Amino acid sequence: MVDKQRVIPLIVATALFMENMDSTVIATSLPAIAADIGTSPLTLKLAITSYLLSLAVFIPASGWTADRFGARMVFAIAVGVFMVGSVGCALSTSVTDFVFARILQGMGGAMMTPVGRLVLLRSVDKSALVNAMAWVTVPALIGPVIGPPLGGFITTYASWHWIFLINIPIGLLGIFMALRFIDPIKSEEREPFDLYGMVLAGLGLAGIAFGLSVAGLNLLPWSTVAALIAGGAISMTLYVFHARRTGSPVLDFSLLNLPTLRAAVLGGFMFRLGIGALPFLLPLLMQIGFGLSPFHSGLVTFASSLGAMGMKTLAARIIRAFGFRNLMTVNAIVSAFFLGVCALFTVTTPLLIIMVILVVGGFFRSLEFTAINTVAYADVETAQMSRATTLVSVNQQLAVSAGVAVGAACVETTMWFSHISELNATVFAPAFIVVALTSAASSWFFWQMPVDAGHEISGRKAVEIASRKGAGKGAAKAAVKAASEDTQDVRDQRLG
Repeated sequence: MVDKQRVIPLIVATALFMENMDSTVIATSLPAIAADIGTSPLTLKLAITSYLLSLAVFIPASGWTADRFGARMVFAIAVGVFMVGSVGCALSTSVTDFVFARILQGMGGAMMTPVGRLVLLRSVDKSALVNAMAWVTVPALIGPVIGPPLGGFITTYASWHWIFLINIPIGLLGIFMALRFIDPIKSEEREPFDLYGMVLAGLGLAGIAFGLSVAGLNLLPWSTVAALIAGGAISMTLYVFHARRTGSPVLDFSLLNLPTLRAAVLGGFMFRLGIGALPFLLPLLMQIGFGLSPFHSGLVTFASSLGAMGMKTLAARIIRAFGFRNLMTVNAIVSAFFLGVCALFTVTTPLLIIMVILVVGGFFRSLEFTAINTVAYADVETAQMSRATTLVSVNQQLAVSAGVAVGAACVETTMWFSHISELNATVFAPAFIVVALTSAASSWFFWQMPVDAGHEISGRKAVEIASRKGAGKGAAKAAVKAASEDTQDVRDQRLG
């Protein structure tokens, strides 16, 4: 049991790392890929947007699919589909081939993320959930920062095809480990598939996510972008009315009645929106503003992932010491502060100071992500886990898309007010301030949680009980262990 609680988070983290890295590494190599297959980099942007569209359309179906066919099997198949899409990208000789391969990758990615979290929630005890989420959070932070330098290195010194082929050994190992160590848990209740809701939610999410993703990138006219977002919003509004009349919606918004999940979704959206702009703004500042090469820029921005790695060993202790509500409220402001400090970077700022700030900021950001991803499921019943993971995954996808859109809009607005036609280092400061304030605003949602939010998961309740009784460490550990017994009993019963 102890071994599985360590191995399963690593299995899920490996798959998510593969997806997150692949999504960012392609951006650096687009010019080389476009030249090789005989098209322009602007046209090849369709490969990125088609992947985002595929994610948005298929994520709502992930929860029902996992319940119907089993989370382990769906997760393994999703990794396989993502691998097939990767091979298709490597073998592409035209824009059409490449776009179809990216859509296939998106289908696999849409299942890997929410189903991977579902596997984690159904396999790990409550007392170990914070540590498990810490491991899973790291790839989401490392992927966007290691992607650009890795893509630049592979494209420069090897061939762009290897960007996608390196997914094959990682994916094969992930499938083998998943089938070997993850228990075959299925839902006891078979619910009908909400096809009409799936269509409405898919169109709505695709319109909003796609519109936000291309906003500010000059790929489409603003009128088209506005029409996409408005159409998506209308479709999502129709879905909300539909969801109230069905017993098995693909996106269950009634879960927002849970205070912890509501704070994780709404507050998490605000926090991720600000932080999500960082992988977009920082490389541009380093390369266009400071004149660094993509490879050297990636090495600088990689510093934030070092802080994320350092966090994973301390997250459980910090959350247990302060509690979810207090920690998330204060840490959101601290994380936003380090994001806002990026506005002070200039050409004369020593790279060492920049890297130190990114390392420390990465630690606090990763700690906040771990807390958000964990407390979201604190009050969710076992039967609702699949719906909860789907809702959280959709929220995260929209937040990242919105972050890039807000960052790009701020840069363009600054250029317009300053009457500047070309990007330079001075136009990025207002964008960093805006996204930092947005992230800081999330603290209000976290403060609305109950004082004892997530105590069962963090172990803080056990520590408080032991403290009130004047008990020693032995009693506290015993209480923490008791907090996980319900989860273990439910899992054992479901496995027969």
